[in-house]
Amino acid sequence: MNQETLGPDPIATFEAWYAEAQALEPRFPDAMTLATASPDGRPAARTVLFKGVLGGSLYFVSNYHSSKGQDLDQNPAAALTFFWPTLYRQVRFEGRAERASAAWSDAYFASRARSSQIGAWASAQSEVIASRALLDQRLADAEARFAGQAVPRPPHWGGYCLRPERIEFWLGQEARLHDRFSYRRSQSTWEVSRLSP
Repeated sequence: MNQETLGPDPIATFEAWYAEAQALEPRFPDAMTLATASPDGRPAARTVLFKGVLGGSLYFVSNYHSSKGQDLDQNPAAALTFFWPTLYRQVRFEGRAERASAAWSDAYFASRARSSQIGAWASAQSEVIASRALLDQRLADAEARFAGQAVPRPPHWGGYCLRPERIEFWLGQEARLHDRFSYRRSQSTWEVSRLSP
């Protein structure tokens, strides 16, 4: 792998790699690790699902009141990592995340299965809950509340978009001599460097 095969646009390269992962990775090619940090620098990481690229930013969804939502409200610096073991490839993104537009969040919410829509109302994500029975009761209450009607997007739920400032492509090779390329945003262009494995 070299700069010529990757090309000058890392977003286009990522989309090509992601298309390959969708075709070849047996489970969850859209799974990515989201890392955030609290205002005092305490890191946290969890797996979320990729919801697409729009305008050069990567999208995912969450409850705004969740631990990741609280982190991002106070400290928008974040990182995303995709790892596709079947392809022996990894892509890392670093940048700033912000809430997606209400229009994007509404459109995505409307595309979800009704059960997932109801679940977004039933779960106070990341908050302590006394029992599974209580969660089941909240689900039943939400189902009754919206019976026979479309489920609106909860005000506490929606999309986020991460605008990358740095992107790294990793392609595994034998003897740990992997290929790594780092792209850094420089105004309207990207500067690319090969990194030692």
